[in-house]
Amino acid sequence: MQDPQSPGSPSPPEKGPAPEGSHEATGTAPLTRRYTFPKEEHLCRKKLIEELFGKQGSSFGVYPLRIVWIKSAAPTTAPPQVLISVSKRTFKRAVDRNRLKRLIREAYRLNKYRLAEQPAGHQVALLGIIFTGKEKSPLALVEKKLISAIQRLIGTPAVTSAPPPAP
Repeated sequence: MQDPQSPGSPSPPEKGPAPEGSHEATGTAPLTRRYTFPKEEHLCRKKLIEELFGKQGSSFGVYPLRIVWIKSAAPTTAPPQVLISVSKRTFKRAVDRNRLKRLIREAYRLNKYRLAEQPAGHQVALLGIIFTGKEKSPLALVEKKLISAIQRLIGTPAVTSAPPPAP
């Protein structure tokens, strides 16, 4: 018999006020998201990588990330193929490069729904995420910058918290 609060069992959902814009607040059925990053979404083909970094690719920077992408022919809701890179010149030790790549993959995996759930679809076919920072960054910073980069890709303004009112 398994204890209801054992580490292997899922904990009950937290109760509280539903955030504004959530499915509970609007009364609609919840949308099931799959937070996965399967092999099919990894950009591995040499020809596509050369195309991404060639003349067809567009890029912009959101420090400590550099985003390189290619526009698709038609809007789609399928996630793009993604390449993640960390410079060997900046981070000599493989353990440091691998940790940063893991952080970027995790941040992308948790936030790729922002691309896929666009009502009219998105225009990103191939996506390269390159870490250009000089120091190791925590997951929170990488995720925040990746979210702002995704919002820039889809053309919506970044959501920022409003400053507190002046007394």
